[in-house]
Amino acid sequence: MTASKSSRARAQRAQANAARNGGAAGRANGNGTAAKSGTAVKADVPVKAATPVKAATPVKAATPVKAGSPSRAVVPRGGGPDRRGSRGAALTQEATAEAPSSATVPLWMQLATLGLALAGLGVSIYLTIAHFTESALLGCSESGLVDCTKVTTSPQSYVFGIPVAVLGLAFYVVAVALMSPWAWRSARREIHLIRLASLVVGIGFVLYLLYAELFIIGSICLYCTSVHAITFVLFGLTVFAAAAWGIPKSQRG
Repeated sequence: MTASKSSRARAQRAQANAARNGGAAGRANGNGTAAKSGTAVKADVPVKAATPVKAATPVKAATPVKAGSPSRAVVPRGGGPDRRGSRGAALTQEATAEAPSSATVPLWMQLATLGLALAGLGVSIYLTIAHFTESALLGCSESGLVDCTKVTTSPQSYVFGIPVAVLGLAFYVVAVALMSPWAWRSARREIHLIRLASLVVGIGFVLYLLYAELFIIGSICLYCTSVHAITFVLFGLTVFAAAAWGIPKSQRG
């Protein structure tokens, strides 16, 4: 009896162990891994993560057009109307206005005024020498209406205590510089204004001397008259040049 009970007990324990092993095997099979009875189940090896796909390079956006940049106008090959913007036209007009207008004075006028100034300077030098040496002027009579000595020795031959011949010499030294081609082509407004102002003063002085010769002294001097005529011509040419070609505007700082 005792032996049969022990056998049944061992059989029951064996069945219980078998049932436990079968449940464990079932659970292992449910996880997708087969395991032997009584052997620890090996953990699944983790699958290597897939290499992420490199994102596509974004397309570079088109460069935006800078605001306010003027576009070049296309001029027809055969020549056509000027299609530049108003800003370009304004800049062109401004540059034209600032260009020295004296540059358009013709060369013949520049050389003519310089020659006249040199002639006036030569006569003034001769009159100055004759005044201080008290020598008679060549080719000039000393009687009647034409009397050079009477004119050059009269009280009116001095202005503010300075001999008129010396004043004429100083005037024509300045006139030669102002009538040179360099001065005519200069863009400095001051040079053109000084030239015009000096001729205005000179012509006023000449009118006074003519009045003195004709109405006070009663005689004229041929050399003095030649200087007066040169001054008149220079005055006329200078005024004409200012009226025809203008005076340069003041340069901007």
